[in-house]
Amino acid sequence: MLGASLLNQTHELLILQEHNRSTPDTDFILGEQECVSQMKKCINMEEFKQFHGRFIKLGMMLSPFCVSNLVASCAISQWGSMDYACSIFRQIVDPCSFDYNVMIRGYAKDMESEAAIFTYLEMLEFGVGPENFTFPPLLKACSQLSAAREGMQIHGQVLKLGFMEDLFVQNSLINLYGKCGLISHSCRIFEQMDTKTVASWSSLIAAYAYVSLWNDCLRIFRDMTRETEIRAEESTLVSVLSACNHLGALDYGREIHGYIARNLSESNVAVRTSLIDMYINCGSLKKAMLLFQEMENKNQKSYSVVISGLAAHGQWEEALRVFSEMENEGLKPDDITYVGVLSSCSNGGLVERGMEYFEKMEVEHGVKPTIQHYGCIVELLGRAGLLQAALDFIQSMPVERNDVVWRSLLSSCKDHRNVEIGEIAAKNLFKLNFNNAGDHLVLCSMYAQAERWQDVAKSRLEMVRLGLRQEPGFSFVVVKRKVHRFMSNDRSHPRSRAIYEMLHQMEWQLRFEGYSADTSQVLFDVDEQEKKQRLRAHSQKLAIAFSLMETDEGTPIRIARNVRMCRDCHNYTKLISSIYQREITVRDRNTYHCFRQGTCSCSH
Repeated sequence: MLGASLLNQTHELLILQEHNRSTPDTDFILGEQECVSQMKKCINMEEFKQFHGRFIKLGMMLSPFCVSNLVASCAISQWGSMDYACSIFRQIVDPCSFDYNVMIRGYAKDMESEAAIFTYLEMLEFGVGPENFTFPPLLKACSQLSAAREGMQIHGQVLKLGFMEDLFVQNSLINLYGKCGLISHSCRIFEQMDTKTVASWSSLIAAYAYVSLWNDCLRIFRDMTRETEIRAEESTLVSVLSACNHLGALDYGREIHGYIARNLSESNVAVRTSLIDMYINCGSLKKAMLLFQEMENKNQKSYSVVISGLAAHGQWEEALRVFSEMENEGLKPDDITYVGVLSSCSNGGLVERGMEYFEKMEVEHGVKPTIQHYGCIVELLGRAGLLQAALDFIQSMPVERNDVVWRSLLSSCKDHRNVEIGEIAAKNLFKLNFNNAGDHLVLCSMYAQAERWQDVAKSRLEMVRLGLRQEPGFSFVVVKRKVHRFMSNDRSHPRSRAIYEMLHQMEWQLRFEGYSADTSQVLFDVDEQEKKQRLRAHSQKLAIAFSLMETDEGTPIRIARNVRMCRDCHNYTKLISSIYQREITVRDRNTYHCFRQGTCSCSH
């Protein structure tokens, strides 16, 4: 929309009668117009510089009309150069508002946000009055910096100058406040608008997405489709699919997929990739792979999403096959692609192959390892039980060690019950002063497994001293298009009584399958019966019980968690999937677990 407004302004400038600095010689004017018209056909800087030289040779640099158009073409065109545009701009003796506007827009386009704001300040200093065209790119620059204070000051000037009714300015303000996390300001401007365009709705949806209010994203999108005849932009659909992705809301995702099929004759690669990502994150891997195979034009991001998704779902062989396909297609993998590849090796226990890929990424593809890639190698070695090798690798890293690598090693030490190296990892992790309660709880769990109850007590006292509180674990499931959230031992749900009766029935069935609660991760020195009681109503078990009650037989169950699944819930869910003949997909912080016929995709 900003582009359209400035192009209109440029078009107006090209009409000589409307330009406020005309020359008296009609023949010379026609020459100027012809040169400017030809100059606007440039497709790169080399051609543009040739025209610039011609303008100088013909003496046209004295014409404000020609110089303004030179600045506009160089600043706004995709092939342009702001440094070169600035060198021409500085030669203008008396720049007008148009000249300043195109410079501000050019800087905002190139993400040189501070330069855009300084240009505006210079404009005011020299007494050049801003116009309605000035503010959209200026507000965009503020949004790029998340500069709320400066944005509010500019908002005040918009009100003072009477441009608040301008649609482009209103949309830019919605976007600005959204990027600054001031969602109430965005909503207020949106509600006060007399006319709302697709850009208005898109800006508000993007604002909610920016602050991770995913349910509100879906709500606003539904309002737009029901209350108006506006067709969503592709960027809006990407935001809405991202909301479904984060909520695990497959039904909503399918609804939006249908909307795309009805309203877009041919969706672009970004929308198709977002659809694939949504299906992957909602546990429908088969549908995601079908869409991927149907894509005619796959790009680097498409492959990266699929490789990472397959790795997260434990399909490491298929992930590595897709990576080979990507290489055969001549697409160069990037750092994100290699995170997925290394994660696949970690999931598959392919230590040697993972190390080979780690070497290959820089040597063959010029991808310099980041801390994420080093973290993947630590996880690779740690999962394989090579804890000393993982520790040695961390200590030899050429980059600064962060909390992620030490946390990964600590988690592996807990899984393999290696208290000695685990304490080294915890000590280094706590030195970084992240004050993450989860880190202390992993250490407590490791001590509890070793029955070192005094150390458990010391760790808990340290958490109290630091003022750390455990993040409550919860699970949520979407049933009949409504999100239901459960916490451990939760009795707040309207159907709580029926849920606990279902839980009792499940326990009865599990006894015949030889289930025995794994109490090794209970962090309290209490008797075995009390430990089992604490495990009985974990949030995931309540979500499964509710889903079994409220969905038809054979319907897949999809659950999302905010914390890592405990070992007991993992064993419990495997057996439930077999007893009730349900496919149960659980997404936790680390990976996806697809339980089917008593097995899990993670192979554990």
